[in-house]
Amino acid sequence: MEPRVETVHSQPSWIIENDDVRIALTVTGGHMAPVTFFRASASPIQPYHVSPWHSEGIRGLEPVLGPLRGDFFCLPFGGQSVVKGVTYPTHGAPATAPWKAVGIEQGSGRTRATFTLSPTAPRGTVTKTLTLVQGHTAVYIQHLLEGFDARVPLGHHATLAGGDVADALLISSSPVRFGMVAPRPAVAFETDGEYSALRPGAVFRSLEKVPTVWKDMPFDSCASFPRRKGFCDIIQLVNKPSNGPAWVAAVNPAGGWLWYALKDPSILPSTVFWMESRGRHGSPWNGRNCCIGLEDVCTCFAGGLPASTKPNELTRQGVATSVRLSPAKPLAVNYIQGVARIPKGFGRVREAQFGNGTATFIAENGKKVNAAVDTDFLRTGEVGSAG
Repeated sequence: MEPRVETVHSQPSWIIENDDVRIALTVTGGHMAPVTFFRASASPIQPYHVSPWHSEGIRGLEPVLGPLRGDFFCLPFGGQSVVKGVTYPTHGAPATAPWKAVGIEQGSGRTRATFTLSPTAPRGTVTKTLTLVQGHTAVYIQHLLEGFDARVPLGHHATLAGGDVADALLISSSPVRFGMVAPRPAVAFETDGEYSALRPGAVFRSLEKVPTVWKDMPFDSCASFPRRKGFCDIIQLVNKPSNGPAWVAAVNPAGGWLWYALKDPSILPSTVFWMESRGRHGSPWNGRNCCIGLEDVCTCFAGGLPASTKPNELTRQGVATSVRLSPAKPLAVNYIQGVARIPKGFGRVREAQFGNGTATFIAENGKKVNAAVDTDFLRTGEVGSAG
């Protein structure tokens, strides 16, 4: 049985749902949004961004911008590249091409939907599996990469809605080695109408203190969003090695929720922050897009295939920015995204602990929130007993 298709925000989308979560997954590009968590409650939560131009019928858009929303898988990750006469679209075929539904299965408290895509640049097969578990407000995501013979950057492009209230989202992550601002021309205004405020190539140790291009305010925080309205900036955090999951979290105190993503840092060693605070003024952006990408990746920023596979600013620091895919050894990229409700007064996440089918998020003020989640999935690709 295939999942049913509905038109959601102008895109034909497969619907995958259980009592706790409802997913709309675009047929084109496999973009995951809207996702409704706590869907049966009086106050469901939809944290993901959907582009403001989705219904405008704009022609000639870059392929990834048509369905742009929520989370999607990128292979290769980054801007359009031309290598040996072969064109790789921005964020690759998995983010831009039509997927095929294999089927949906339900039983034992689980709903599992499977989709497939066979790109030609690079050539191989990607199998996407989305699993929902009764009692878990989380999405278990696997991309199985088979038959590829290439070195590529790859990763997830989770994108949250920014809203109109400054500093509405409080951002934090598991321990990092360092962060770096995307290298780019040291000018305030790009020729394509894009403003940036952070100092290109700057290295930093704390999200609270990131160098800017401004003399009167040499540092600013990237630990909250929206911030620096009218600017678009990209930074990359490099995770410290860990035996357990690495994580990134966004807390919305006014909305009463916490969004999180969990990963294996040996496969996705970095997180790119795309902080789009109405700072792009060319079409279709037109200074109206407000979202934050919290993108767990193996890449060198958004430079595309050549920039990530050649020596670069990050590889010189010992950071992997691409993955060698072999037809002899399939690679499974396992990933978890979820939402938890938070009590009044819960602020930015300081620490996360994992065990016994639970993630515990601890705020800077010591308050705790528990979420039912099977973190063994990151290692095994299988979800254990339902909650």
